[in-house]
Amino acid sequence: MKVLLLNGSPHAKGCTWRALSEVEKTLQAEGIETELIQVGHRDIRGCISCDKCRELGHCVFNDIAVEIGEKFKAADGLVVGSPVYYGMANGTLTNLLCRMFFSSNYEKRMKVGAAVVTCRRSGNTATMDQLNKFFTINEMPVVSSQYWNNVHGFSAEDVEKDLEGLQTMRTLARNMAFMMRAIAAEKEKNGLPMGEAEHMFTSFPDGK
Repeated sequence: MKVLLLNGSPHAKGCTWRALSEVEKTLQAEGIETELIQVGHRDIRGCISCDKCRELGHCVFNDIAVEIGEKFKAADGLVVGSPVYYGMANGTLTNLLCRMFFSSNYEKRMKVGAAVVTCRRSGNTATMDQLNKFFTINEMPVVSSQYWNNVHGFSAEDVEKDLEGLQTMRTLARNMAFMMRAIAAEKEKNGLPMGEAEHMFTSFPDGK
């Protein structure tokens, strides 16, 4: 089994990396293959709603968002980490996630997702809620921990002192490994949950 971890911070070895590295180390101890990619420093444009992905099967902008989309296709789980900027996730990360989720046409149901957030003081839960929406709209179970999935600090050294936060990261990883194994066993036995043939799309064009 494999988990893809995305570091949405522009700092390669900052707070977000420290939190994600604790998750990664614990996943590896659980026998899960991992790949941690830093994306927060990249130049990643947002979606322009051209709908070309409907023809191509991937985004028209052939950049790292497409590369990571292919890696996500082969993964069983996804962890996205972001610092808090004005009570929100890093825009570079959300640009990537918007394009990756919208433009890809492979099955994402029952892949497991987790958001990890780092902050100096606050804005963490709002950011976590923002990132979790990418999972819930795609029928991806969201992994929780013994507390909200965040650590506090202004540097990686600060995060080392957040013993509760680091423990939360380890618990998160163990819960994620358990969920992936449980889902894989059920999928092998009974397949994915049955979906309905027609996907309803309600927009009330006539105003009723």
